[in-house]
Amino acid sequence: MSAPRPDIARTTLLVLFLGAMMAAALWVVRPFLGAAIWATMVVVATWPMMLRVQQRLWNRRWIAVLVMTLLLLLVFLVPLATAVVTIVGNADRISAWVHLATSYRFDDNAPAWLSGLPLVGAGIDAGWHQLTALGIQDLLPKVTPYAGDVTRWIVGQVGGVGFLLIQFLLTVLIAALLYASGEEAAQLVRRLALRLAGERGLAVVDLARGSIRGVALGVGGTALAQALLAGIGLAIGGVPVAGLLTALVFMFCIAQIGPLPVLVPAIVWLFWSGAFGHGVFLIVIATIVSTLDNVLRPMLIRIGADLPLLLIFVGVVGGLLGFGLVGIFVGPLVLAVAYTLLEAWMAEGEATPAMPPPHEAGAEADRPAA
Repeated sequence: MSAPRPDIARTTLLVLFLGAMMAAALWVVRPFLGAAIWATMVVVATWPMMLRVQQRLWNRRWIAVLVMTLLLLLVFLVPLATAVVTIVGNADRISAWVHLATSYRFDDNAPAWLSGLPLVGAGIDAGWHQLTALGIQDLLPKVTPYAGDVTRWIVGQVGGVGFLLIQFLLTVLIAALLYASGEEAAQLVRRLALRLAGERGLAVVDLARGSIRGVALGVGGTALAQALLAGIGLAIGGVPVAGLLTALVFMFCIAQIGPLPVLVPAIVWLFWSGAFGHGVFLIVIATIVSTLDNVLRPMLIRIGADLPLLLIFVGVVGGLLGFGLVGIFVGPLVLAVAYTLLEAWMAEGEATPAMPPPHEAGAEADRPAA
């Protein structure tokens, strides 16, 4: 008796129906995907803290959820929202600064305070003469249109303050729901991973959790520490609009650019205005802030995930360029999972016993038994 032939038309229609249902579901939840991803990253990174808070509050989950939600507003979302609002609110001032910098006319001789610096003053004066001889006066007007485009791009990336604030509120709401039922959500994810890939799927889920926690601690914690130190230095040094510059430092550190694009012009302005003591003080602060990430970030990342630092760096920068701010977490997560799966695949190949060469196998077969 022959086996029944598969119903190809039925199978094809079933696959098409399931694909259409999944696409429709994604289309419905599309406005909430960004906030849901952010909330998931935040909850995964801060889940151990939430459990400790719950233990200290008589094991009452609703009190712990309320406390963690308020902490998110005060510690995470309020500084980020303030930074974005400050940058967007000062967009005209940033454009004016860029225009002033590109329209500045250099003198033939370096300023007296700059050429009079010990050890480096003579070299700076010679370099200044070379730049003016090469025609830097004619180069700056040509750069002005591009500088304006860069400014508009930066403001556009952090624009839409109202939309961002709504996203922040949605993130807080979804994070509160995840805090309240985190165990059920984690169990659902683990069941799905087990169904898709067995034990290896569970290992990938654990890796994703550690990667999210490590990146959140390493990137976010380091950027916050650098911005706070830089803001203190700018305020003590008497630099104008220190709040705006601090927000820029935070955004640049999140983007892995570093604080120097903000601190170096501030140092130059202090020396230019004659505040030599404040300028030296800000140089010390800039040195500490710019080198802090080399020490603090690896330590914080290792707490959450034991991953190569180059992998984290490429994931953060590539994710930021490809997916925006949420790519700071998505990029390292994707690379970490791919890296671990590749390592597991190579380890399986190394663990497989190699077949003996043909002549050795023949020698074993011809050898008489003892």
